[in-house]
Order: sequence, then C-alpha cells, then structure tokens
Amino acid sequence: MQPPDDDAFASFMYAASPRLYRVAYLLAGDAAQAEELTQQTLVRTYTAWARIDAGDAYGYARRILVNLHNDWWRRRFLRERPVAAVPEPRRAERDPADAVVARQSVAQALQGLTRRERAAVVCRFYLDLTEQQTADELGVAIGTVKSTTARALRKLRIDPALHAVTAVDTDTKGAS
Repeated sequence: MQPPDDDAFASFMYAASPRLYRVAYLLAGDAAQAEELTQQTLVRTYTAWARIDAGDAYGYARRILVNLHNDWWRRRFLRERPVAAVPEPRRAERDPADAVVARQSVAQALQGLTRRERAAVVCRFYLDLTEQQTADELGVAIGTVKSTTARALRKLRIDPALHAVTAVDTDTKGAS
C-alpha cells in the first residue's frame, strides 16, 4: 500500500472542509456535532486517500459524512441532550441578523424531520443533487427519495418557525 500524498490531501482538505462542515451542520443541527463529523470525515478520507479517485474525492468524503451521521443518529438515544429554542424576532427594518435567524430557523425546521427526510432534503436542495444522485448517495431507491422528499416538504411547509421567517422577510421588504 502506498502512502497518501499529503500535499494533495492538504489541498483537498482546505477546499472541502467548509462545504463538508455546512452539510454536517444541516444534517446534525449542532455546531459541535458538525465539527466532530467533519473532523472524523477528514480522518477517514485521509486513511483512504491512496484509493480515492482525485476527481471524486469530495463525493467520497460526502458519502463518509452521511454514513457517519447515520451511525451517530442510530446511537443518539444514548447521549441525547436538550437545547434551547432560538427566538423568532420580528423587525420592521432590514437587519443583518435576520439572515442569521433565517438560517437558524431552517436548520431548526430540518431537525423536525426524520433522519432520512433530512438527508434527502439536504442532498436534493442544499447539495443540489438529482433524485438519482440522492438515491445513490443515501443507498435507497429513487422512488424512496421522491416520496421521502415530498413528505419532508409537506412537513416544512407547515412548520411555524419557517412561517415566522417568511413573515419577517415580507415585513422587511415592504419597509425598504
């Protein structure tokens, strides 16, 4: 077995880490857990670096990330911890904090979905994968991706936290 190319991996790591972290955050909904998932993903990617096709290194790492999240989710009941809900402020003027609140609200709404629904929505709409790519990524049939995504979107459409964000956006657009 040949040793990994450290320079190539370092370049990959610096380029892919922010994207992997964002995906991990959307899947886990917790910054500390996202950092841990990203770090474990990079460690596993490094150990397999000699076997990875350089053109698909990000896809390989992303698959590791999704699998690590699934493993974590299965063991979650052993170490579940409560978190405080993020307040939903309503403002009449455009405030940069509104964008932060909107992103947090979306992340919070994603946590209301099942693990499979959340993974399907993140793959389809955040990573902009096709239905077939999402099915391959999650290791399920394309029909499962379609039904899971539809079910998740129905839940997100009625989520009150997302309606509050939409109301803030509507209120601030009228005030500008």
